[in-house]
Amino acid sequence: MATKMAKQTVEDFRRLIRDVPDFPKKGVVFKDITPLLKDGRCFREVVERIAGICEENNLRPDVLACPEARGFIFGSALAYRLGVGFVPIRKPNKLPYRTSQVEYQLEYGKDSVQMHIDAVEAGQRVLLVDDLLATGGTTAACAKLVENAGATVAACVFLVELAFLKGRPRLAQYPTFSLIHY
Repeated sequence: MATKMAKQTVEDFRRLIRDVPDFPKKGVVFKDITPLLKDGRCFREVVERIAGICEENNLRPDVLACPEARGFIFGSALAYRLGVGFVPIRKPNKLPYRTSQVEYQLEYGKDSVQMHIDAVEAGQRVLLVDDLLATGGTTAACAKLVENAGATVAACVFLVELAFLKGRPRLAQYPTFSLIHY
């Protein structure tokens, strides 16, 4: 006999995200989502809530594109839930086929992301999904990859947003949604 489970709240999700001080470097407080991921009910509810954001805002993506590594976790589950394809965006030299690349500025230095040259098609609506919006640099670079391929960024969706790092203004040209705000 199946019983209906009570829906989890955003506060339930927040309680499952632990702070890890001084990771990956001193002075940073890392938001560790792994306790949320291991709670099947909460993980499922998070995916449903993010799908709800997509449906309520009529985002209608043709495909999801997600940066490694935690973006893959939510992106693949969400792509399955929405019935659309999934495109991995990776650090250099991780994809086996020909790639396009965008370099972006970090606080100290540069980084870059790559996507297969045939990953998205001109005219497609692409939803960018990641676990965390911090400064917005990675997502802005992912958006540029998508747009360089002739596709359109339908929106950017995140589990967590660290509003104090001001990443949202960097993505101002795209509808941007986050489930949990710090």
